[in-house]
Amino acid sequence: MADAQERRDAQERRQELGAFLRSRRERITPREAGLPATGRRRTPGLRREELALLAGMSATWYTYLEQGRDIRPSDQALQALATALRLGPHECDHLFRLAGRAPAGEAAAAEALAPEVAAVPHLLQPHPAYLIDGTYDVLSHNPATEEVFPGLVTDGGRPPNFVRWTFLAPEAREVLVDWEPEARGLLARVRTLAGGHPGDPRYERLVEELKDGCAEVREWWPRFEVEARRGGHKRLRVRGRGVVTYAYTAFHTAGRPEQTLVIYAEQDGS
Repeated sequence: MADAQERRDAQERRQELGAFLRSRRERITPREAGLPATGRRRTPGLRREELALLAGMSATWYTYLEQGRDIRPSDQALQALATALRLGPHECDHLFRLAGRAPAGEAAAAEALAPEVAAVPHLLQPHPAYLIDGTYDVLSHNPATEEVFPGLVTDGGRPPNFVRWTFLAPEAREVLVDWEPEARGLLARVRTLAGGHPGDPRYERLVEELKDGCAEVREWWPRFEVEARRGGHKRLRVRGRGVVTYAYTAFHTAGRPEQTLVIYAEQDGS
């Protein structure tokens, strides 16, 4: 019975996905898409083959997707459709969820960061402050962040990531005075977040990279420790100053609960 219900639910989701794609396809005119006019049309908006062309995919494959057939689009195909259909951040998330995938990944998260939000860490200078997404990618930071977390924002051309830095950057074990409890708590928070996004390839890739590069992750991950994001205190070894104790707190961005602003303030007497 459970299997039959799951199949029905999956079929209903595929049909809803097809209806959603069709509704968004029909609201875009050929002129808006940069296509030449072709005379009178029986249906509004783009034709299926035109959208498939814009998204760089087979018209037959796209037709099957819109018809609700049992096919599994990749993240790349969904992102191509989202771009061709000019979907906003919430529409893009909805598209991915209907397809049974995680919401659009790192690039979509970065695009959704409003300029006025990205500017906030700079307004908090000289206090270290940065914005992170659900996988701890650093979306925006101020110069003070680079001073207290050296090496964080130089990550081989990829978006800097606080988790990767903590476990894989050689500087981290020197900077974080209490590295083991800090790192273990951070990994527990990653597991908690990953549990809320089953099958999300962003978390899968991150955890696999951590396991490949860090023996402690290979030891701790099977323990299934979980922990919520929270504020607290952190002892950092700052170049030229020695050990400094910081209090830190976190705030969620309005409308984007996975985007978090983290602010550090020196404790008196540190």
